[in-house]
Amino acid sequence: MKFNLEKTKEIIERTPSVLYALLKGISHDWIYNYEGEKTWRVFDVVGHLIVCEKTDFIPRAEIILCDAKSKILNPIDMRAQFEWDKHKNISDLLKEFEQLRYENIQKLSAMNLTEKDLQKTAIHPKIGELSLRELIATWAVHDLNHISQIVRVMAYQYKTEVGPLIQVLSIIK
Repeated sequence: MKFNLEKTKEIIERTPSVLYALLKGISHDWIYNYEGEKTWRVFDVVGHLIVCEKTDFIPRAEIILCDAKSKILNPIDMRAQFEWDKHKNISDLLKEFEQLRYENIQKLSAMNLTEKDLQKTAIHPKIGELSLRELIATWAVHDLNHISQIVRVMAYQYKTEVGPLIQVLSIIK
């Protein structure tokens, strides 16, 4: 499928609702257990999505669209959520994510992007040149990736409980 801004918005607009439906009011064990050492809990993944709302897609889009000669995208702190979300619960995170995402979709719409805008680029610290089209497409796939991760972490909690049926459950093999 070719990139289409409106189709991309269909995904990024729905992500907060998907997370609410899946996580609001759910038991502690689903939110705070891991898949194993050095893995993220569901809580951590939602925290990471908030970090990205604050520091990734819209801030980076603004850098790409600016008139500066040298446009370098700041690296994302992949551990930032572990510091600032210590005294929050999943309900707090879901509300914050929903609000930030709403604001960012409004900002994205207000950019009134043209085809020429989507072709503009900046330098990503790890991968090199990145176009605005690629950044915005990544936003949708990033959401889908982390929704998948959340579901996988949750499924993992019953890894031993499913017994021999694990053979048919690719999500926890």
